[in-house]
Amino acid sequence: MSEPRLKYTRLAPDGMAKMRELGHYLNTGTGLPTSLLELVRLRASLMNGCEYCIHVHTAELRKLNEPVERIDGLADWRSSSSYTQRERAALTWTEAVTNIQDGHAPDVIYDEVRAHFSDVETVNLTLVITTINAWNRLAISLGAYPGHAGAAKAEG
Repeated sequence: MSEPRLKYTRLAPDGMAKMRELGHYLNTGTGLPTSLLELVRLRASLMNGCEYCIHVHTAELRKLNEPVERIDGLADWRSSSSYTQRERAALTWTEAVTNIQDGHAPDVIYDEVRAHFSDVETVNLTLVITTINAWNRLAISLGAYPGHAGAAKAEG
């Protein structure tokens, strides 16, 4: 297990507090189901290879009593029948936003997400995706690893 490069939560407490504040809003103020938020967070974290965030969001989904096949199946969710059409639209949008450099979130994918989410929900879903990507980038670049005391509770 590697040591973190920097204890960023201690070095920039005001910035981290704002990130956690946004996370609190996303968890409580969007009206989107918690399980959907966690599936999106886990999918983006899997794409980015963020071990710490994968650990955190897998644990959160387990706490929500999500079936193991839905959690473990996220890496290859397209070949599974375990996800609703709404979840599929959210996961497709997650991939487009996470890999924004590949096609700049094409209209066809945007249209798919819009068929399942209202204007406000689309904005909030996009905030969830961009926020988990920010957490992934902090954890990967500055070092947060599962089980490491310095990584505890970085996310809000």
